[in-house]
Amino acid sequence: MATLFDCIGNTPLVELTHINPKPGIKLLAKLEGNNPGGSVKDRAAYSMIKGALDRGELTPGMKLIEATSGNTGIALAMIARLFNAEIELVMPANATKERVLTMEAYGAKVTLTPAEASMEGAIDYVNDKVAGGGYLVLNQFGNPDNYRAHVLTTGPEIWRDTQGQVTHFVSSMGTTGTIMGVSRYLKEQNPAVQIVGAQPVEGSQIPGIRRWPKEYLPKIFEPERVDRTVDVSQAEATAMTRRLAREEGIFAGMSSGGAVHVATKLMDELDEAVIVCIICDRGDRYLSSDLFG
Repeated sequence: MATLFDCIGNTPLVELTHINPKPGIKLLAKLEGNNPGGSVKDRAAYSMIKGALDRGELTPGMKLIEATSGNTGIALAMIARLFNAEIELVMPANATKERVLTMEAYGAKVTLTPAEASMEGAIDYVNDKVAGGGYLVLNQFGNPDNYRAHVLTTGPEIWRDTQGQVTHFVSSMGTTGTIMGVSRYLKEQNPAVQIVGAQPVEGSQIPGIRRWPKEYLPKIFEPERVDRTVDVSQAEATAMTRRLAREEGIFAGMSSGGAVHVATKLMDELDEAVIVCIICDRGDRYLSSDLFG
C-alpha cells in the first residue's frame, strides 16, 4: 500500500507534437502537476521537511514559517500536516485566491504582505519573525535539500525516460532549486547536455519566475551550472500557456508557458535535439487571474 510520499515524483514525460513543427526535434514536457500537491514543489518540500526532522532541527512544538509565491507553500502545507508540524506561509497579497484557499485547506496559517513589496517583502517578514524565536524557516532559497530533491529524483527520471538522449533541459528560474538539481545530475551523466534557464524581462510579472535583485539572489544558485539564460516577457509566457491548453491539452501556469516559449526559441537554432521542459504546476491555480481570460 502506497503512502502519499510514494506518489511524489515519477511524473509523466510527454511529447508536444503541435507546438513543435520540426521533425528532427523532440520537445518533451515533464508534467509536474501530477504530483499529489499539484506542482514540482512537492519534491523540494518533502526533502526540506524530512531533512530538518532527520537532523533534529525541527522538534516537537516548533513552528515552521516560509515565504512563498504559492506552489512551495501548498506543498509545505500538505507535507507539514503529514508530519504533524504547524506552519505559517507568507505571500505577497497579489497571490491568487486559489493558492491561499488551498494552503488554508491543509490547515496552514497564511499571512499576506503588501503586494508592492513583492517576494522580497515576504522574505523580510519571515526573517523578522524568525529573529523573534520559536520558528524554523526552511529557507527554500538557501536550503541544499531543495536542489537535492532534483538530484535524486527529477534528474534521474529525465535521464531514464529519454533513454539518456536528452540534449537540452529548460526550466523557469524561481528559487532555482529545480534547475540546480537537474543540472547537477544531467551534467554528471553527459557534460554536453545544455541547461537553459528562463527568466522574465525587466518589468514582467510571471508567477514562479524571478529576476532577483542581487541582495536577494537565492544562495543555492550557482550561475556556472546554467549554460544559458533566456528572457521571456509576460505576454510571451501568457500566449504559450494558452497554446499549451488549447493545442496540447496541457493545463498549466504561466511559468510553464515561459519555459516552453524559451524552448521554442532554442528550436529555431537547432536541427536535431531532445529538449525537456518542466511544466511546473496546474492551471487551476490561476483561474481567478486573467491568465486564461
